[in-house]
Amino acid sequence: MTVYSPKGHNTRAAVVVFPGGGFEGLAIDLEGTEVCDWLTSEGITCVLLKYRVPSLPYDWHCKCRPNDLATSTLALEDAQRMMGLARFHAAEWHIDPHKIGVLGFSAGGYLVAEISAQFRRRVYTPVDAADKESCRPDFAVGVYPGHLRVGDHAYKLNPNLPVTRQTPPTFLVQAEDDNVDGVNQSVAYYIALKNASVPVEMTVHAGWG
Repeated sequence: MTVYSPKGHNTRAAVVVFPGGGFEGLAIDLEGTEVCDWLTSEGITCVLLKYRVPSLPYDWHCKCRPNDLATSTLALEDAQRMMGLARFHAAEWHIDPHKIGVLGFSAGGYLVAEISAQFRRRVYTPVDAADKESCRPDFAVGVYPGHLRVGDHAYKLNPNLPVTRQTPPTFLVQAEDDNVDGVNQSVAYYIALKNASVPVEMTVHAGWG
């Protein structure tokens, strides 16, 4: 992890950034360092997470039954650990432990949804006091998130994302002409959040142009 602190006004809010990369690599600059530079200029502390990407969270290309889908355990471990560390070091990093959110792109956007839905228990054995802190984000931002829907039905949500009323408020950004994951990924998650009465807003652009 790399912590970027604002040089001027500090809002005491913080954002943990998950770059995209299809769970095979990380776009650490365009969807990482550049984002952190922008956030810190707005007075927001930024934590760039280099999470582990050994494989895909599941094979969304195959006709897998829901029970065959597996959680992206290593990436989720890193995300949960990072949220605990951020809260544990809140005073040292000059942030409010109740204003720590997550922001992710593409596969990182999936990780945003995953930690937003799976925060009640650690997927690894706790190791220290940081793991006693809550790993629930206070807010979430998904930018053209992927892997959120499954099957042939356009809006069938990935069963690894058990959305509830406790899922944090979420903002989704999507391009209508996205030919990689497609707008239906965001729409499926948006519908699930609305049905669970979670505050959610989605902005769909005609295209990135």
